[in-house]
Amino acid sequence: MTQAKAGDTVKVHYTGKLDDGTVFDTSNESDPLEFTLGEGQVIPGFEQAVMGMNPGDSKTTKIPADNAYGPHRPEMVLAVERAQFPAHIEPELDQQLQIRQPDGQTFVVRVTDVNESAVTLDANHPLAGQDLTFDIQLVEVTPVAA
Repeated sequence: MTQAKAGDTVKVHYTGKLDDGTVFDTSNESDPLEFTLGEGQVIPGFEQAVMGMNPGDSKTTKIPADNAYGPHRPEMVLAVERAQFPAHIEPELDQQLQIRQPDGQTFVVRVTDVNESAVTLDANHPLAGQDLTFDIQLVEVTPVAA
C-alpha cells in the first residue's frame, strides 16, 4: 500500500467537530476532499494527520487552535460607527462583508455585533481560537510523479 507523503495528492472524507460535538463541516454527503500534501492547501494539523496514512485507514485527531486557524486575535476586531456604513447595507449578525483596504486589497469580515451607534466587525476566521477534532478516512493516494 502507498503511504501518504509530501507531494502526494490525496482524497479524504472527513467530519470536523468542535469540542462540544457540534459538526462544523463534513464531506460525507459529497465528493472527498482532494489536496496535495505539503502545499498548505489545508490547515497544518489536518495535513500532518493525513501524512503516513494508507488508503482505507481511518483516524480521529484533535488539532489545537495553533495548528488549525490560529488564535483569535482581538486586534482583528473593529467597531465601526453606523454613520460610516454605506446606506445601502443593513448590517445583520453573522453577515459576511468584504472590506476594501486603501491599498485595494479586500478581505472578508463577519458582523459580530450590531447596535444603534456601531457595528462590530471581526476579520478572524470563524474557527480561530478553537480546538478542532476531525474524523478522517483516507480514500485514495496518487503518488508524486518520480
